[in-house]
Amino acid sequence: MPKTKRGKKMDKVVKVKDFDSMTVNQVMEKEVQFVRMSTKGDVIATLLIEGFGAVPVVENGRKLAGIVSEYDLLAAIDDRHHLGAVAAKDIMTSNPYSVRAETTLGTLVHVLRASDLVRVPVVDAKDKLIGIIARRDVLRTYLATGGKREQ
Repeated sequence: MPKTKRGKKMDKVVKVKDFDSMTVNQVMEKEVQFVRMSTKGDVIATLLIEGFGAVPVVENGRKLAGIVSEYDLLAAIDDRHHLGAVAAKDIMTSNPYSVRAETTLGTLVHVLRASDLVRVPVVDAKDKLIGIIARRDVLRTYLATGGKREQ
């Protein structure tokens, strides 16, 4: 996201014609925070505390392998694991739901609602992580379009 002089994040402003036909690529965060399979749970918890509700896990050149959410970390704690001793590969949700950049926002809204996901990794044709999109990104874009929907 662009930064102001004070270093605070500014909201993305997207000029659009129609919310439903916009694509994930137009809205997704391209500078996505991710971790490796060996990243320890306490490091992941620190990332999530700083504002990420979930973080993708990658292997072999950013190929999406999983995702670790706050829920996954709480499950590890509940199972009496020490977060400094477990790695992402031990606590992640494997083969997470992901979308392609060309997915329309109209389709994504249905997916988010049906799956109760908060954020979804965006991958290319080879499952390489290229971004992430969250419900708040979709809502922000909807408001920026003035709620203009396909008929």
